[in-house]
Amino acid sequence: HVNITMTQRGLIDTIIKSDGLENDSKQHQTPATNPPLQKHEGASDFEESWSYRSLIGMLTYLARNTRPDIEYAVHQCARFQSNPKKPHANAIKRIVRYLLGTKDQGVSFTPNGEMDHFECFVDADFAGNYTVETSEDPNSVKSRTGCVIKYSGCPITWFSRLQTEIALSTTEAEYMALSLAAREVLPLRELVEELKDIMKNPEAQLKIRCTLFEDNKGTADLAKLPKTRPRTKHIATKYHH
Repeated sequence: HVNITMTQRGLIDTIIKSDGLENDSKQHQTPATNPPLQKHEGASDFEESWSYRSLIGMLTYLARNTRPDIEYAVHQCARFQSNPKKPHANAIKRIVRYLLGTKDQGVSFTPNGEMDHFECFVDADFAGNYTVETSEDPNSVKSRTGCVIKYSGCPITWFSRLQTEIALSTTEAEYMALSLAAREVLPLRELVEELKDIMKNPEAQLKIRCTLFEDNKGTADLAKLPKTRPRTKHIATKYHH
């Protein structure tokens, strides 16, 4: 098998230097803060010498290309670019201190030869940003979708983002995530079929299939039903495609 590893050491060094942490000895083993970031309207103002939006831009480019492990942490910080506070700056610094110890790491591709097979791994949290203090903020009760799509055994796209609607249950949050992931897979299947001549796919592999991995039994049952249930009919039109 051919193994390809993609890294962006130069970009990581630029990020570390831009944040002024090139001589910092402190490192973190994980990139995201816990509990999740909020607006922190009562916190101290952002007083760093570096540009918050500039760092977010570089980190987003890094996360989308070679570092899916920081995707959630970066997206969490990117939500507060208009009015960042000290906790948001500290969250950026945590990501950078995580990168300090993982400069040479990236994403690896080892094709398994299955040119007709996608794998889609999707999960969701249910109102993971909710706290008593932020209960009046609608965004604090939105669930988060995380997804990795693999082709021929290799990760080709991934994302971590908040759902646009407020889910009313864990099953509903997972179902909305499953629907969003399926919508990512469909155009990828079409793309592979269009490229069949260039990729020299054998005739036996022209029918592209996809395996969806879902860990919520209620969601899996709901997806297989020929009709919607009364409790989920309010999301039927958009999500039961």
